Amino acid sequence: MNVVITGANRGIGLALAKQLIAAGHAVYGLCRNSSDALTQSGATVIDGVDVGNPDTLPASLQSLKNVSIDLLINNAGVLARESISDWQPNTIDYQFRVNAMGPLLVTQCLLENLRSGAKVALITSRMGSMADNSSGGYYGYRMSKAALNAAGVSLAKDLAPRGVAVGLFHPGFVQTDMVGGQGDVDADTAAARLIDRINELTLDNAGSFIHANGGELPW
Repeated sequence: MNVVITGANRGIGLALAKQLIAAGHAVYGLCRNSSDALTQSGATVIDGVDVGNPDTLPASLQSLKNVSIDLLINNAGVLARESISDWQPNTIDYQFRVNAMGPLLVTQCLLENLRSGAKVALITSRMGSMADNSSGGYYGYRMSKAALNAAGVSLAKDLAPRGVAVGLFHPGFVQTDMVGGQGDVDADTAAARLIDRINELTLDNAGSFIHANGGELPW
């Protein structure tokens, strides 16, 4: 199976790459800047891929032009911590470009690479849920992940006739650099759970908003 993962140089993306390689799959690790861990993982590394830059993204994906993709994992993401009294428009805009528009553009650019029966996994967050928001704040992250969820549902409907299943997955509160090492689950555990959920993804449950532990999340 040919797997493409964005944001594969660290955190959840790196853990996914390592586990999928260990399972015998060919992994293409996309990132802006590679890491020693990704380079040594056995993945085919494609760096210089900035999912937040629509002007350069199509050209940076050209090396995948002739690759048939069985699984595309849109994992790359960024987080800022805006409050109602402490925020910057540029950080909110950047989170939208990376977290919401980036996965959509990557999927659009690689549309012809996705064979019938392929899967697209969007690594989203329960922080994009309206019903689950009990603490406020994090304006850019929450709004961008809500926008990604909206895009994911549309993608699920639009790609179903092509035989491509799209799933939206919350990995949990994962101990990564993005959250300063906080969290209640490590990246390896989160990746293993995500792989289980991706394996369960079909056209019948496409477009669902699923926690890595298997539960369905409210919108």
